[in-house]
Amino acid sequence: MLRRDSFSYTVQARCAPAVAAELLADPLRQVELHPLIVRVRRLRPRPGARASYAITDRLAVGRLRLPVTYRADVLVATSDEVVTVARQWPATIVRNHTRLGPEPDGVRIDVEITLAAPAPLFGYAFAQARSAHLGLASRLGAMLDAGPAA
Repeated sequence: MLRRDSFSYTVQARCAPAVAAELLADPLRQVELHPLIVRVRRLRPRPGARASYAITDRLAVGRLRLPVTYRADVLVATSDEVVTVARQWPATIVRNHTRLGPEPDGVRIDVEITLAAPAPLFGYAFAQARSAHLGLASRLGAMLDAGPAA
């Protein structure tokens, strides 16, 4: 039996929406932002995907740090919306729906993360996803504010 839940967050940055969207649609550029990512490899895109990646995270299980590799597909990548779906065995799916909108001094980034996982794994997977994405959010504004060198 699968369980499903969502969480969301908002980030504001001093850059154009298109600049933020480019960063958020490119996992290769997110290694510094995402607290769990240790490696990203570009793959041949799945049908219907704009781009696909193999992403390796390092997950904590007690005192152990275990590498876990999953596939992430970028489904939508425009200046006002980015949608990605990550799939990991067994039957774990993370959907990231990001909306970007102009603000007088930059961009507003609204992110909704939805995770579905088998019930026995759900609590751990949801806590890890929430912690990692909120960690990414805490770094995102500063990275975008820093400009093109970011």
